[in-house]
Formats: sequence, structure tokens, C-alpha cells
Amino acid sequence: MSTTLAPNAIDTVFAELKAKGETALIPFMTMGDPDLETSVDLVQAAEAAGAHMIELGVPYSDPLADGPVIQRASERALKNKISLTDCMAVASKARDRGVKMPFILFSYFNPALQLGLERFFDLLKQHGFSGVIIPDLPLEEDSETRALAEANGIHLIPLVAPTSEARVERIAANAKGFVYCVSSLGVTGVRSTFHDGIDAFLGTVRRAASVPICVGFGISSREHAERFAGQCDGVIVGSAIVRQVEEALPLLSSSVSSEREQGIQAVQRFIAGLKPRKPSA
Repeated sequence: MSTTLAPNAIDTVFAELKAKGETALIPFMTMGDPDLETSVDLVQAAEAAGAHMIELGVPYSDPLADGPVIQRASERALKNKISLTDCMAVASKARDRGVKMPFILFSYFNPALQLGLERFFDLLKQHGFSGVIIPDLPLEEDSETRALAEANGIHLIPLVAPTSEARVERIAANAKGFVYCVSSLGVTGVRSTFHDGIDAFLGTVRRAASVPICVGFGISSREHAERFAGQCDGVIVGSAIVRQVEEALPLLSSSVSSEREQGIQAVQRFIAGLKPRKPSA
């Protein structure tokens, strides 16, 4: 007997934002930095700041796509023995506190493989995830993973970089949820400028994709977010937020509750300041 899956929350949010003419704000945070309880607090703060969905990053020892800021966050989390399943549990705990936005897990392939792909997707579903991003899983090798994702109602969201147009079109045409457009070649990190071909690249993806497109890698300010708001459906901010967490570590790690709350509020204010303003009519 076939089971009808409920509509994916990512699709619902993008449809609602499109109707309002708004661009999605999608923060990324490394789970377990500085600890899991604080991660739950920061996820809650991100929604309060206006985030529309969030990427929960699994710390990894060899993060090929990540720059130094996220690498340091991963190192801090791994020192605390944070596991893949610990990261998934953050979503359930945040949901128990009333967080409504969709959750997307950002994990390299090896932790999922070590857990077992069927178990991996079963747990994603149990913990209420709507999507997963696996940055080191190429299109040519994703058929089993894609099938398991679809069977569990979870979007396997692809990253697409400004490489050959044919490859860009192929990845975009097969995408679910949204296409994660990498703004520049190289690792994640804060940038002051973007490469000259970024607008043409986004246009290529837009023409090929039947799902929303989002841009990330290097987005670190409201000005950056507004720079891309007219060309894409969402902006993803990772390193800039993780750096704010890093700068707030003395407060976030404090045993004094008022100081810890100051740290959470500082990160919340930063995220709120990233949200693109709706273009005036």
C-alpha cells in the first residue's frame, strides 16, 4: 500500500514567501558549538530574528567545503564528542520549544554512511527534518541517497558551483527543495566581493531549475543579501553567523545566566540585521 507524504515544509515556506514578494533568510550554524543546549537556544533565537528555515551543521574532522571559521567551530564541537545523532536531536528539542521553521541538516557523506543510509533518513524523518545537504556527494553517485530521501519525504538539496553550464543545468534540473548556488569557487567564508560571472551563473540555474534557488558562500551582510534578493529566492548565511557565535563564546559559555543570555541576544541581533528588506513598490 502506498503512503502519501505530507507536503514538505520547505516547499510551503517558499510558496508563502513568493506570494509576499519576500526572500528567505537561511542561517547555518554548527551544532555543538559551544554545546548542544546553546545550539538549541541559538536555533530558537534565529527564528525569533526572522529566519525562515535553518541549516544545522554536523561538525566534521575534514570539512572540504568549509573555511577557517566553520572549521574552528567544528573543532570545538568535536572536542565535546558531538555526534551526528546529537545534531539531529537539536531539531527535536527546538521543536519542543515551539520552533516552527523547517530544519535542514548539513552533513558530509561519511557520517551518514557510518550510521547507515536507511537509518540516517529514518532518523531525519523522526526528528522532523525537511531537507538535507551533503556537500561531498556528487550527482553521479547520489541515486541511492536520493531514493531514500524521497521515500522519507525529505529533500536532498544539491550544491551547484559556477562550473560548466551543462553540469549546472543537469544538477538544477534534478533538484528538490531548492538549489544551493555557490557564489564563488573555493571554501565557505566571508567575502567582500563576488566573481564577475555570478549574475550569469544565477540566470543559468534559474532557467534550468523548477524549484527555488538560493545563494550562499560569502553572504555576510544585509547589503549582500539585498544584492542577490532580486535574482534568487533565498540567501544562506553561514560563516558570518558562526563567527558571531565564536566572538560571543565568553558569554555563551558563562555560568551566569544573564551573561549567557547576552551572548544569545547578540547573535540574534546579528541575524535580524541580515534580513533583506522587501523592495519598495
